[in-house]
Amino acid sequence: MRCSRGKADPDELTRTRLFAASGGYCGKPDCARALFREVKGTRFHLAEIAHIFAAGDKGPRANKALTRAERGAFENLILLCALCHTEIDKLPDVYTDDVVRGWKEQHGQKLARVFGVQVYSDRLSCRCAIQPILDENLGIFDNYGPENEYRNNPESDMAVVWRRKMLGQVLPNNHRILATLDANRTLMTEPERRVVEEFRQHVDDQWHRHAGGGERMPSRRYPAALNAILVD
Repeated sequence: MRCSRGKADPDELTRTRLFAASGGYCGKPDCARALFREVKGTRFHLAEIAHIFAAGDKGPRANKALTRAERGAFENLILLCALCHTEIDKLPDVYTDDVVRGWKEQHGQKLARVFGVQVYSDRLSCRCAIQPILDENLGIFDNYGPENEYRNNPESDMAVVWRRKMLGQVLPNNHRILATLDANRTLMTEPERRVVEEFRQHVDDQWHRHAGGGERMPSRRYPAALNAILVD
C-alpha cells in the first residue's frame, strides 16, 4: 500500500488519516468496495494510496508546480481499492484531478451522514454526542475484551465473539468518535488535540490487527485521556 517517492510518500500520520477518512471503503463512489477482507480465515486488505496529482512530474495528472511535500500531503491523496487505483492512473484524461477530488469530498460527506457528524457550538454538546459511543465501547471491552479470563486461549469462543464485536461495533464506533472530534477540533485545547492524534494511531493499529491481517503486530494502547476529553 505504501509508495516510495521521498517526500511525495505520505508520512505515518497522513496514512492514518487516510484510513480513518476512508471508513474502510474504496473512495470511488460507484465502487465502495470494502478494503478489509477475510476469505476462508485469511485476512488481507485491498487498500492502495492513490495520488490525485501524480507523485512525479510525468505521472497521471502530473502538476509540476507542486512541491514533493505537497504531492505527499493528505489533500492530494485518496484511498482506493487496487482495481480503481489502476483504472484512474491508466485513464487520467477521464479521471481528472477535479473528478478524483470530487470523489474524496463525496466520500467524506457520505461518511458524515452515516456517522451523523455535526459541528457543535460548545464543548458539553460535543461531549454528550460521543459519550454513548464511548460507553458502548467500554461495555464491549469489559465483557468481551482480551483482559478477560480467556486471554490465554485465543481459540476460545469468547475470543471469536470479541473479534466479531471489534469488526462490527468497536471499529466503526471509533471512526464515529474520530469523525466527530475532527469536525469539532476548534472546541479542544492543544493537549486534547494531541490525545486525539494518539487515539487516531490506536484506531489505525486496531484496523491492521483485526481487519488487515496484522494480528501479531504491536499495537498502540488506547489513550486513557480520551475518557476525559471535552470534560471541564
